[in-house]
Amino acid sequence: MEGEAAHHLGRVLRAQTGQLYELSDGDRVWLGRIESVGRDRVQFVLIEELPAVRPAVDVTLLLSVVKFDAFEWAIEKATELGVSTIVPLAAERSEKALLTAATRRAERWKKILSEASQQSRRVRVPVLGDLARPEFAFARPKDGLRVMLFERTTVSPLRKVLEGQPATKAILAIGPEGGWTDAEFEAAHSCGFLVASLGRLILRTETAVIAALASLNYALDCE
Repeated sequence: MEGEAAHHLGRVLRAQTGQLYELSDGDRVWLGRIESVGRDRVQFVLIEELPAVRPAVDVTLLLSVVKFDAFEWAIEKATELGVSTIVPLAAERSEKALLTAATRRAERWKKILSEASQQSRRVRVPVLGDLARPEFAFARPKDGLRVMLFERTTVSPLRKVLEGQPATKAILAIGPEGGWTDAEFEAAHSCGFLVASLGRLILRTETAVIAALASLNYALDCE
């Protein structure tokens, strides 16, 4: 291990020779023992390969950009809940100043995804997509279960939408503060998205992320 990760392990976590760590290359997991600790280099001996746990469902989260503290908290928790891909959306009601600054936050967001993956012992770090307009993001996936969360109580509850929906791929779209516009709703509908509600209460975007992903994991038996 070299670079920033090795520096963090050696200098911040004060790793020592002989300690055991689980190591992953994004495909396989190994139990490794530290042989030496340098300033920016930690050398391991691989002891044995460990079972690699992979999600049963490939979940893509289309998440509208909101205030960065809430957005970053949401992508951290989404990582812990097993999403495979996160695409930031430049929704019509997202704050324009946030959208202007979003592209400069990409490296920070990737670091958050990496650290959350390590914390939750994931094999792979989620892919962070480029900032996209909703209508383009809705049109990209061609297969799998597609669900848009909508705050209107006249739409079906998420639990009913997910009933009897076997899927190996799922796309979940969550709007910004103020909700989706009619044009965004129509764009999603034309791309085959099902519309679902999380209940009568209006949830913040970051709360909706956790509630929806937990429900999806339960309904689709994601591991």
